[in-house]
Amino acid sequence: MLKNNFFHPKYFHTWILVFLMRLSVFLPFSAQVFLGKIIGKFLYSIMSELRKVAYTNISNCFPEKRQAQVITTVKRHFEAVGISFFETANAYYASDKKIKKTLTIENEHFFTNSLKKEGGIILLCSHFMPLMLGSRALLIKHKIANVYRPQNNKLFDQIMVNGYQKNGAVMIKNTDTRTIVKALSNSLPIWYAPDQDLGMKNSIFAPLFGIQAATASATARFAKNNNTRVIPYSFVRTDQGYKMTFQEPLDNYPSGDALNDAKRTNQILEKQILKTPEQYLWIHRRFKTRPEDESSLYPDN
Repeated sequence: MLKNNFFHPKYFHTWILVFLMRLSVFLPFSAQVFLGKIIGKFLYSIMSELRKVAYTNISNCFPEKRQAQVITTVKRHFEAVGISFFETANAYYASDKKIKKTLTIENEHFFTNSLKKEGGIILLCSHFMPLMLGSRALLIKHKIANVYRPQNNKLFDQIMVNGYQKNGAVMIKNTDTRTIVKALSNSLPIWYAPDQDLGMKNSIFAPLFGIQAATASATARFAKNNNTRVIPYSFVRTDQGYKMTFQEPLDNYPSGDALNDAKRTNQILEKQILKTPEQYLWIHRRFKTRPEDESSLYPDN
């Protein structure tokens, strides 16, 4: 910490946040959800720009919803954002025992059976609000590599990396393709969430809820290595805790058709979102990159 000058005054607010996160893990699940919803309602009231982004995304992805229904979904999404503060804290600091108490696992055999075979494994996940906790929950029983995007706040990035590494994760930056391929070649399962708009480079336009979305093509490329199997994986909050779900490994993937593979990835994502739409990361500008003949979905873009 001293080496990286993390005690500089500019990190003061981050240290306060970390202190609160450490305290919050002692709260029971019900209290975390209750307080998280309050935080989310506050964030909804002050974060006008993110509120607009969420409204634009949801109204375009669900054109059948009336305005009042869209607004309700946006409000519930911000509540999920508030709850994610506690979920992230649990990911870094909670004990395995605490996490296991809230955890229900569905179809884990799809993963465990794949572990018995030679070859790589990609756990294909999406940016739902409990995402960080979902990665940590996997580490209770399995050795995996997390493919992650470094945080802009260097202190928080270091805390995130330390939080996972102390629980057994191998951390790989999303730009480090060589190490990702090496992990797959060594049959180390990787946890991979490619469902964000990363721009035109290494992306292909494929429909997501009927909207052309810049979709990462790297998933199919990585799956070419070491007889790699791609297993859709989701982690969402329920009324009682969290549900971790594995699906059957994808057959004929990659297919050799980049567009077909991108479409398939987005179809998997759509099915997951429809189950708990308010928990998906709607405050991300998922449709920022547009085809040349299409205008921006975001008014200020």
